[in-house]
Amino acid sequence: MINSHCFRGSSKHAYKHFGPLEGLLIWKLLVICFLFVPGFSGFTQNPNLVAPPPYIKTVILKPADPEAYTPIVKLGEKLILSFDDISSERRIYSYKIEHCDYNWKISNLASTEYMTGYASDRFREFQNSFNTLQFYTHYEMEIPNENNRIKLTGNYLISVYDDYGNLLFTRRFIYYQPRVNVAVSAHRSTDAATINERHSIQFVINHPNLMLNDPNREIKVDIYQNNDWNSTIKGIKPKYIRGTQLLYNYVNEISYWAGNEFLYFDTKEIRNATNNIYKTRMEDIFNTYLYATEARGNRPYTFFPDINGNFVLRTLDAQDVALEADYSRVHFSLDYPNKKEEEDVYLYGSFNDWQINEDNRMKFNPETGYYEAQLLFKQGFYNYTYVSVGKDGLINTHKVEGSFYQTENDYTVIVYYRKFGDRYDQVIGLGTANSERLLN
Repeated sequence: MINSHCFRGSSKHAYKHFGPLEGLLIWKLLVICFLFVPGFSGFTQNPNLVAPPPYIKTVILKPADPEAYTPIVKLGEKLILSFDDISSERRIYSYKIEHCDYNWKISNLASTEYMTGYASDRFREFQNSFNTLQFYTHYEMEIPNENNRIKLTGNYLISVYDDYGNLLFTRRFIYYQPRVNVAVSAHRSTDAATINERHSIQFVINHPNLMLNDPNREIKVDIYQNNDWNSTIKGIKPKYIRGTQLLYNYVNEISYWAGNEFLYFDTKEIRNATNNIYKTRMEDIFNTYLYATEARGNRPYTFFPDINGNFVLRTLDAQDVALEADYSRVHFSLDYPNKKEEEDVYLYGSFNDWQINEDNRMKFNPETGYYEAQLLFKQGFYNYTYVSVGKDGLINTHKVEGSFYQTENDYTVIVYYRKFGDRYDQVIGLGTANSERLLN
């Protein structure tokens, strides 16, 4: 089942010739029908994610472990939030941490129930960039820190504000405590129509030390592809309950378009043309021009390693990448002759937390015949892909770049627990699988 916000682009006014009650009932029935179509897989943006303003760049919320990318960690482990302000002023920024329920709505818990210390505080660590063409102030903080410590597992939202109290951006993170074991496996679709294009996900929740009275109501799960917040499949119930096992071994009900391997570029050598970069120019700042990319939807699958949409900051020119890495204006070009008038094409990846906005929309250039975009990136290795978005607001991850079962993807299952009488959703398990090794 896909998040119901995916229907925000549809219109209830189509039913205006019915009475108010009848129209609302018909609308709800249609939504329910769509939500329970097996294999339905349109992605939509999550409603409480706020994109940063143009002068805030390189927002990163990740574990302290340099090998980890996703802000999903065990209770007590550290997360690091950092970002750069490229304006010429040094500002005082503050943050607020809020506990959320399973559906990412702010919970009814008081801040003293889910954390010790202050739920709101200011950023205390900030420094100016050094020896860069693009000036910026780098802000950074740890969760937990000396002023606050999170006590409960669950979904969390951190909001960052300027010194006037204006909301600048939000980010999500999850704390969990492993009380159950989650065994996840990726399979090739068994549907003959999509056997070469989709992955099917199955998993088992083992809970020998957790007494469940009503597993269908007490346990909820979220499934993610490549830790993309927009890819969430929610509301799946266990197909079978066997002793202390919950089996989610559906054939195709939990399935994803496999997509294609992510494209990439690397600006660690910001002055030189390298693989996938055909020229660089130094103007007001560095400019990086990538080779034009042909839409891969009708081309054969080609393997090359990626990091599943993530990015890593790095530079060969300095020691401290946080303060000495420079920015470049990266120029993207896409050859997509099959684009439909009713769709838009966007750059897509973890570089902006998988968000869709005007900054990463590809615009047609009649002089070159390409769809083009320019975005500012701090030096590093970046994965990205191209997605299309129709008038319904659904994010189509395979129309431009194709979908091939050979594609290597990460799949994550998050397990939530809320027994009768509880006031919040605990996160009690996490399981992962990779499609590099399909089990059929």
